[in-house]
Amino acid sequence: MAYAAFRSIGAYVPNKILTNEDLSKMVDTTDEWITKRTGIKERHIAAEDETTSDLGVKAAKLAIERSGVEANEIDMVICATISPDYFCMPSTATIISTKLGLGNATAFDISAACTGFVYILSIAKAFIESGMKKNILIIGAEKLSAITDYTDRGTCILFGDGAGAAVISATENKEEGIIDVHTGADGTYADLLMTPNGGTGSPHDSLEQEAGACYMQMKGNETFKVAVRTLTKDVVEILADNNIQSDQIDHFIPHQANYRIIKAVGDALKMKEEQVVLTVAKYGNTSGASIPMAINDMYEQGKLKSGELMLLDAFGGGLTWGSALVPFSPLSKV
Repeated sequence: MAYAAFRSIGAYVPNKILTNEDLSKMVDTTDEWITKRTGIKERHIAAEDETTSDLGVKAAKLAIERSGVEANEIDMVICATISPDYFCMPSTATIISTKLGLGNATAFDISAACTGFVYILSIAKAFIESGMKKNILIIGAEKLSAITDYTDRGTCILFGDGAGAAVISATENKEEGIIDVHTGADGTYADLLMTPNGGTGSPHDSLEQEAGACYMQMKGNETFKVAVRTLTKDVVEILADNNIQSDQIDHFIPHQANYRIIKAVGDALKMKEEQVVLTVAKYGNTSGASIPMAINDMYEQGKLKSGELMLLDAFGGGLTWGSALVPFSPLSKV
């Protein structure tokens, strides 16, 4: 039987940094206010001529280079994004695949907001375990600055740009395989976090209306409450389903949305401080890119070793949620 191994990680962040002090000159806010409520100190912002696919390509190149898999062996590319290069088509995954020279690999996007990386991990696992694919490149890439309203202090303080990528490959060694992935969704909460964006569900009469609707809109207090409850419940279930205790987790890597949410969930799950991975202070919320970016930070700091067990946990617009139990299984041991 084939199992799906998490072989490598890579990430990329743009050079420009937008600090809390910078934002205080744009909207009515302060560094103290932002830090206290979110834990965010700065976020990276892509250049005007830098697309989501550009970010994804740079992260993907690093992931492929570290994977021990040749580029021509990649047979599927999946991108999780809510800020694609183009509305509807072509998919950002198709563009990334072409820029990487991956030939005729299957390529498509999914839209699951901040849960996107967990969703594409579950898809990669399924394709590999079914025997349909052998080496899958998964990418979370976001240029959220393009859909952020910088006059809305409730949202503009939260979001940043970046990308993270991983190579998931077939293995016969069960110990290397992804243990489990849970995903779910509930559209009754759709209005808590959305971009109306002039689709068929909310057509607009003017270009001005349509442009304004492309920005992210969020009901912060309600989202916070649902997020903490849902994230905690999902982790409790995946640990119980696999007979794993919280102290067996080497790295708890939640979606980096807000420090208060992460702390509340970590406390509820009785995670120790050293188990919880935090990057929200320097990157902000990068939606589907945040989890792979956080994994990459650990890897580059030498804190992620072969065989260590990662617990991923995410919550996003839709509403969507997901969790995963993932051993780090590089071909070259680190």
